[in-house]
Amino acid sequence: MFEDLFMHAKHITRHREGACAAERERFLRHCAEYGAARRTLTRFAWLLLTISQYVDVVPGRVVTLAEVEVASRRWARRRQGRRQRDRTAVRKAFVRVAKAWLRFLQCLEEVVGDKERFAEQLDEFAKYQRDERGLSPNTIKTQRRQLKDFFKNLTTQKASLAQITIHDVDGYFGLKGRQGCCRLTIRTKAETLRSFFRYAASRHWCASSIAAGIVAPRVFKCESLPSCPNWEDVQRLIADAGGSTPAAIRDRAILLLLSTYGLRSIEIRQLQLEDLDWIHEVITIRRSKQRRTARYPLVGAVGDAIVLYLQQVRAHCAHRELFLTLRAPFRPLCESGIYATVATRVRALDIEVQHKGPHCLRHACASRLLAEGCNLKEIGDHLGHKSVAATRVYAKVDLLGLREVAEFDLRGLS
Repeated sequence: MFEDLFMHAKHITRHREGACAAERERFLRHCAEYGAARRTLTRFAWLLLTISQYVDVVPGRVVTLAEVEVASRRWARRRQGRRQRDRTAVRKAFVRVAKAWLRFLQCLEEVVGDKERFAEQLDEFAKYQRDERGLSPNTIKTQRRQLKDFFKNLTTQKASLAQITIHDVDGYFGLKGRQGCCRLTIRTKAETLRSFFRYAASRHWCASSIAAGIVAPRVFKCESLPSCPNWEDVQRLIADAGGSTPAAIRDRAILLLLSTYGLRSIEIRQLQLEDLDWIHEVITIRRSKQRRTARYPLVGAVGDAIVLYLQQVRAHCAHRELFLTLRAPFRPLCESGIYATVATRVRALDIEVQHKGPHCLRHACASRLLAEGCNLKEIGDHLGHKSVAATRVYAKVDLLGLREVAEFDLRGLS
């Protein structure tokens, strides 16, 4: 790897004879596999050489973050000729690359902060939810995020779960209400907390009265309407992503998948290159909630958009996910990346919709199918719903069907 990055023999020799040469070279190859540019790799190589001189990296030895910080300050002090702002920038680069390298070598000890309080108990609860209740990884991840937010917002520090009372839970819900959380969001958080404290009580971590005292706000079935743009606005949204820039080409493919198949954000992120059968023109979707796959015909416009993205935009790297970031180091798009793709363009076109994320296009897809005469069972199958009960909310926006029901003559019925 050093021979690929440097031309002068003295530079190659310096890197070869430096400490931890094999470990540094492995990390550089790893970065190259994930699309890091040559210039970035060269900068990393020099930083890694410096880091190996200031941090004692020995196989089997754990390095702490504090040790990395001390080493970065020692190195920065030796660069007295630079301005203070430049020394701060290079020190931050030292720490950033050192952490990435040590994580890669699995020898970095990261201090658990406040956000990770009760991490051991959260791990056991996640294992219980997965092994005993069979919940999906995405649901477990969401529950953990909600519980971490609860522990973070406790008004007083708690040394153990036994010190938490129902008043702490009430205070947390009051805070979320003042922050603007709707009843449905608070109800979801309440169900997560009730489930956790019920499990915690079974393990004798806390009092059993906490779970029994958590009362969620009442939410009536189908009390709300699907929030989605009309189909004309969806077409405007797709047309707006018709440019030739890498971002526009990638965004158009994502928008077409969301609006055509009504996919969830996680289903977009889970798409693999192998899920596209170009010979039979079929796309395979991994349903996040049903935990099974569904196969759909690959619509021509969607297929053309994906082909253009693959040919002109997507980086050649080790990742098999279909959609990647546009800049190196290339990695799969995260949840916030998919949200920003939709929300940014919705706001730019001043499309009036309550929720501006990718889920609004899922609702728009269902509403379009309903307007075209599809029944609720067909719409539910297309969206990947487990039952018709999850789809019946769309019956409330079927104005033509509701008018027909209203015109029924019920006279004479007993």
